[in-house]
Amino acid sequence: MANQNTFKQAPLPFIGQKRMFLRHFETVLNENIKGDGEGWTIIDTFGGSGLLSHAAKVIKPKAHVIYNDFDGYAERLAHIDDINKLRAELYSVVGNAMQKNKRMTKDCKAECIRIIQNFKGYKDLNCLASWLLFSGQQVATLDDLFQHDFWHCIRQSDYLKADGYLDGVEIVRESFHTLLPKFADNPKALFVLDPPYLCTRQESYKQATYFDLIDFLRLINITRPPYVFFSSTKSEFVRFIEYMVEDKVDNWQTFDNAQRIVVNTSASYSGKYEDNIVYKF
Repeated sequence: MANQNTFKQAPLPFIGQKRMFLRHFETVLNENIKGDGEGWTIIDTFGGSGLLSHAAKVIKPKAHVIYNDFDGYAERLAHIDDINKLRAELYSVVGNAMQKNKRMTKDCKAECIRIIQNFKGYKDLNCLASWLLFSGQQVATLDDLFQHDFWHCIRQSDYLKADGYLDGVEIVRESFHTLLPKFADNPKALFVLDPPYLCTRQESYKQATYFDLIDFLRLINITRPPYVFFSSTKSEFVRFIEYMVEDKVDNWQTFDNAQRIVVNTSASYSGKYEDNIVYKF
């Protein structure tokens, strides 16, 4: 992944982007897909920020990489100019008025809300939350945003352009349980699975309830090797597949003898946890 067009993180904020996993993802792909990936299809099923799609295309440039942009991230990338303009307007009011990472006064918050409401361009909720809310907080609407205390976490600089980020990647927008069956019988179709974690808040996703327990069970039942499955001890995924294999439930063979990579992670206010890559080829 060493060239000038390689992104080490997503161009715009996205909760759950897999930047800490890129080195491990590269290792898994190189150990199991030879050469430049010709003849392979890599399906980034829950595409999120597109970072895994970008990485897959860089690592295996001749693979057919499909980015399932269910959350509309590509639309956000198309509006980076507007996002930077709104950032600059907010920073002009807050930047010199108060200390970084401090709670805003009522007057300062009110002025920020006025700027946001009067802004005529594209309003990116994820960026606004990262600039104005306490670390890691997520909201689903502007009205939700305005109900929270505001903090001065506004970037001092613009976001860089996303030129080349999704070059060569096919962008689709489709439910996983209609997308994946199209490739179920292709042994060179890799399922990259990074669903919203069960038992966690999902406001960062455009449809906050689009992945629930029933969807999780559907996904488990249509998963087959080769796959790379991302999860966390903040969800019950690892325990669930251990139970499946032990009790030989449903699609247990898919997860029998799967490999696992553990990355220890910490959040600023919710303590330490493990992220996992579970994979089988």
